[in-house]
Amino acid sequence: MKALRAYPTLLRVGFAGAVAYRAEMLIWMLTMTMPLVSLALWSAVARTAPVGRFGQREFATYFLATVVVRQLTGSWVVWELIQEIRTGTLASRLLKPIHPLVAYSAENIAAIPLRALFAMPLAVIGLASGGAHLPHGLLSIGALLLSLVGAWLITFFVMAIIGMMSFYLESSVSIFEVWLACFMLLSGYLLPLELFPGWVKTLAYVLPFRYMLGFPVEILIGAADPGELARGLVVQWSYALVCIAVGLAFWRVGVRRFGAFGG
Repeated sequence: MKALRAYPTLLRVGFAGAVAYRAEMLIWMLTMTMPLVSLALWSAVARTAPVGRFGQREFATYFLATVVVRQLTGSWVVWELIQEIRTGTLASRLLKPIHPLVAYSAENIAAIPLRALFAMPLAVIGLASGGAHLPHGLLSIGALLLSLVGAWLITFFVMAIIGMMSFYLESSVSIFEVWLACFMLLSGYLLPLELFPGWVKTLAYVLPFRYMLGFPVEILIGAADPGELARGLVVQWSYALVCIAVGLAFWRVGVRRFGAFGG
């Protein structure tokens, strides 16, 4: 309850910090525009003939939607945790009455309005004029919102878990790099998943990466099969709940180790 009461204040502080460091925020947002490079590459390929059902217009819609979803669901908590654990500054957060993960989440969420300002022009250009079947009706809009929240929760807690590995390792950056490579390949970030061979697509539908990005993108552009929505949301939120549970458990164990070694 204390965290819930404090959360609006944490959001205001986080937003003020994002505005104060807007240059760094802009650089961080620009690092998430790799789909625009993919758009240029695949549009060139599709100039002569469609790739599957994707022509130039469909690729534009897909990759611009990917940028939008990535901006709204991304998290950088892994870098904060690695840095604060390594330098020992995490100790100052532990002295405060609010759980550090709650504070980290507020800082990340508070930056969404600035990221939305970056993403909205892409949404207007790519989705409104790209022939996408945008969600309409309470059911579709509700599914989209649920998928965005689920994607954010998975992303945030996975990033937190990787960051917390620095309680045990000198740095967990290398683990993050491996995760990021898998994410780029299997989430739909660099290529729509339906264009992969059958066995890769099946693997992607089982692993969590698709539910961090590709699944919300499919709903946003109207490419998700209505029959897939319920199943996809169940799988996504199952991953989200598991990530939350693992993250909180890992935090309790890691903090005890941090305190034992005088962090």
